[in-house]
Amino acid sequence: MTESPDQYCSREVRRADPDRWLTTLFAPDARRPGLLALYAFNAEIARAREAVSQPMIGQIRLQWWREAWAGIVADQPRNHPVVLALHAHCRALDQVDVLALIDAREIDMADSPPADMAALLEYAEVSSAPLMRLAAQQLGATLPSAVAREAGIAYALTGLLRATPHLVAQKRVMLPAALLGAHGLTPDDMHQRDVSAGLAAVLAEVAEEAGRRLQVARQHRLPRTTLPAVLPVTLAGLHLRALARQHYDAIAAETAVTPLRRQMALLWASLRGRF
Repeated sequence: MTESPDQYCSREVRRADPDRWLTTLFAPDARRPGLLALYAFNAEIARAREAVSQPMIGQIRLQWWREAWAGIVADQPRNHPVVLALHAHCRALDQVDVLALIDAREIDMADSPPADMAALLEYAEVSSAPLMRLAAQQLGATLPSAVAREAGIAYALTGLLRATPHLVAQKRVMLPAALLGAHGLTPDDMHQRDVSAGLAAVLAEVAEEAGRRLQVARQHRLPRTTLPAVLPVTLAGLHLRALARQHYDAIAAETAVTPLRRQMALLWASLRGRF
């Protein structure tokens, strides 16, 4: 039996972005396929660098997606399951935010880490906040820009903290060079020797920034119709607490947050109507 575009998107999001996949279960049935198509698109561009051997090829992949969206809007979708699902459910989405998400992934093609915390925060915002706004739009709602910015930064920073061991294994560093230097480290050190003590201090500072952003975002009350768009931030809070308990050992913290804990956190947030 041939897999439909919607089925493909659901499977891909569940594999590549299981936290966001879980949050779609709290969206209305009629809106869920669009959210899954949107998150599948985000997963495609997020792995543009990882899936290729050279940054230039990653640039070509990003350009392919710009052109694919032009085809979606023009009612001439390319024959790709994610593109077909986007055409079916998401063609009316704000193209400014769509293109902003693609442009943000240009930063992934660089070999050097962010220069400082300001550069990291800018990357966190542009790679995450537009997706939350698009998810809210897909739900038929509007997410205030202040909430999208703060929640997006919190979620993206937490994701980078969680991904640090994986990125280091790929010889990539997304932690600010200035912050590493303040703790006696360089980007090259991350690949060459035991940096556990210094690295924990760096992760702690980034986690503190993510926590501050999360608290600001949580000061806003949102309609329940908008909640599924920001539910991923509930899981960011869960992971930040686990990191603190595990003394900023990213591998141990990831193990500590079980699938059941994720599910219960989302259920509780949904019942309360607060992320």
